[in-house]
Amino acid sequence: MNREPAAPTGANEVVPTHAAGTGKAVATGGGRLLSLDVLRGFDMFWIVGGGALVTALSRARPGSIIGKVREQLTHVEWDGFRFYDLIFPLFVFIAGVSAVFSLGKAKASGGVGGAMARVLWRGLLLFALGVFYSGGIKDGWEGVRWLGVLQRIALAYTGAGLLYLLLPVRTLAGVWVAILLGYWGVVQGWPVKDIRLDRKPMQELMERTGQTNATAIYESVSKTVRGRAEPGYNLVNHFDFRFLPGRLYDGYWDPEGILSTVPAVATCLLGMFAGLWLRREDVSPGARSRWLVVAGLMLVVAGLGWGTVFPVVKKLWTSSFVLLAGGWSLVLLGVFHQVIDVWGQRWWCGPFRWIGMNALTIYITSNLLGTRDGWQGIAARFVGGPVSVWLGDYGRPVVALTGLALMLWFARTLYRRGIFLRL
Repeated sequence: MNREPAAPTGANEVVPTHAAGTGKAVATGGGRLLSLDVLRGFDMFWIVGGGALVTALSRARPGSIIGKVREQLTHVEWDGFRFYDLIFPLFVFIAGVSAVFSLGKAKASGGVGGAMARVLWRGLLLFALGVFYSGGIKDGWEGVRWLGVLQRIALAYTGAGLLYLLLPVRTLAGVWVAILLGYWGVVQGWPVKDIRLDRKPMQELMERTGQTNATAIYESVSKTVRGRAEPGYNLVNHFDFRFLPGRLYDGYWDPEGILSTVPAVATCLLGMFAGLWLRREDVSPGARSRWLVVAGLMLVVAGLGWGTVFPVVKKLWTSSFVLLAGGWSLVLLGVFHQVIDVWGQRWWCGPFRWIGMNALTIYITSNLLGTRDGWQGIAARFVGGPVSVWLGDYGRPVVALTGLALMLWFARTLYRRGIFLRL
């Protein structure tokens, strides 16, 4: 199961907003769009502490309503959609929103060429960081995971950023539609070999044939099928097996593979459309929020409808998944913008802002602490034993809460000292 990454934290220009009915601007401070930072922090919160706390509570009180919440903080096995399946595409979406503001300033100061250079450089840095984060070359070139979660954000941001700088908005919208329809047509219509590239069926096939070379087994199959969207039995996974070098996350294919990166560009483009909408000064701030929510709900319905013929599968990043995840991303952005930037209700934003301003740093640090469970692992190492003795099953939530507090202390320290890692 993949842990989801943070998006690059680009500078967010302040959008002129006003408290509803007052005509007075709601200050966001720091030259950034506060609601976007808070939304990014809210997204990251569930990865680096919030999810662990819910898991610990559900284990302490099995069968309670918290167990239903915990279910939403796990990925579906293949097709379907839960809250945790929104985490990753929401980061890609937010990267698109942020890019509209940061690239607008880059274009104004350095022209299109300068802005394109910025996109390419940031994309390259994030891609290299993703390769390093996935293990780098410590296991040799054959052990490199070339495409992972950070690499996907890098490629989606780069692809969408270049398109944004080169094409007018209406053409960009046409490209977005073409990506979704084209991906659907290719995945459903392109024939693949009649073999399931998944661990269990491949192991059974090797035992039955006595052949241990997966490539040899694959090449020996002549029969083809089409229109499949099942694990290891679809064009996307087969393409990775044939053409993606290095270490593949799921053995024979990668959930962040080659073809499925293309619709991820569409997810980033959708964020750019939202960013352009937020910059509209001829529309009232409240109307911007409302229409983001309305558009999001329309995409959710469209995604569910499309999912009946092209399943909602995160590991394939299907077109229906783009619509469903993108729809909920628009809804969240609209709600956060209304509450924070329009109504000025910021009393609850602090912790999420600390995380959101340093999302990439928090994510990397949480996963490089020398323990499997990040901050929760550090807390367990120092207080887990005594707490478990004293509280039994209820010690787990205390440990998780301690880990969460450590992470928030770290994020707050970075924020207060003005330390921000941005690509």
